[in-house]
Amino acid sequence: MHYEKKLQTIIKIRAFFAILCLIFLEACSTTQDLTSDLSGVAAEDSQFGLLLMAHGGAREWNTAVEAATYEISDKYPVEIAFGMADAGSIEESVKRLESRGVQDVGVIRMFVSGESWRQRTKQILGIEEGAPSKEEANKASQPDMFMPMGFWKIETGLKFFVSEDGLADADEMDDVLVSRIQGMSREPEREVAVVIAHGTGSDEEDARWVQKITQRTEVAKDALGLRDIKVFTLREDWFAKRGEAENNIRTYIEAASKNGLIPIVVPFRVHGFGPYARVLEGLDYKADGLGLLPHENVGLWVENQAEFLKGSAQNFE
Repeated sequence: MHYEKKLQTIIKIRAFFAILCLIFLEACSTTQDLTSDLSGVAAEDSQFGLLLMAHGGAREWNTAVEAATYEISDKYPVEIAFGMADAGSIEESVKRLESRGVQDVGVIRMFVSGESWRQRTKQILGIEEGAPSKEEANKASQPDMFMPMGFWKIETGLKFFVSEDGLADADEMDDVLVSRIQGMSREPEREVAVVIAHGTGSDEEDARWVQKITQRTEVAKDALGLRDIKVFTLREDWFAKRGEAENNIRTYIEAASKNGLIPIVVPFRVHGFGPYARVLEGLDYKADGLGLLPHENVGLWVENQAEFLKGSAQNFE
């Protein structure tokens, strides 16, 4: 009798462990299937990468741009080409994407205007005709520029999908302006915000800069209750037109101060205050020196652009 009870106990123990083994094997199988599925997704995503173009500047400037890609870098390979659509910088970034197994590239151009360097970029990438070969470009004399501006068609088998919009087109920048103004505003009924951007040489294109950035200020106008928000461009690199632009900005700020109002100066630039401290020398105004970066919404814009361009790549196929 004692022997039979012991035998039954042994059988139950063996059955228990057999069931545990079956559960473990099933779990392993499920994990393998899940891992396989996730690997498939990762492999699919790894074929899509991002090339972010930005003007570039001092280390702090470049670091702020790099920080705006941290979130999306967890999802896609990202390379940054600093410069004003410089073929050399773009070519090096494309080579790095090739080495990472990328096949389709979303090109995000982190410029204020979507018109800036758009055709030139497409020519360098071979999407549009017009760029010489690298060999031909190296034979030709190059203009003396403060930043490299190589112009040739890069040789690559990658497919490119180029963003059309700039930061002035981006709804995400509305809250950046609200944040910048709100951070300095104390008496909104007595304050005017002066938003200053780089601008361009073409009168028609410059007017589009002002019109688009003015649209970006509408949320701040509704939310903050300031007396006025006015957008200007300095037309920084076009000296024949810059003098008048400087005078317009200074005249507005001087008039506001004379009328007992407090000007708040906000740069609509990717980073920093640019030359505005010198331009506004001697005037009374508030400023924190911050451009659009650092702000989480610039990173959000990069993510949204990336997903849109990935969709374009998938639809192309």
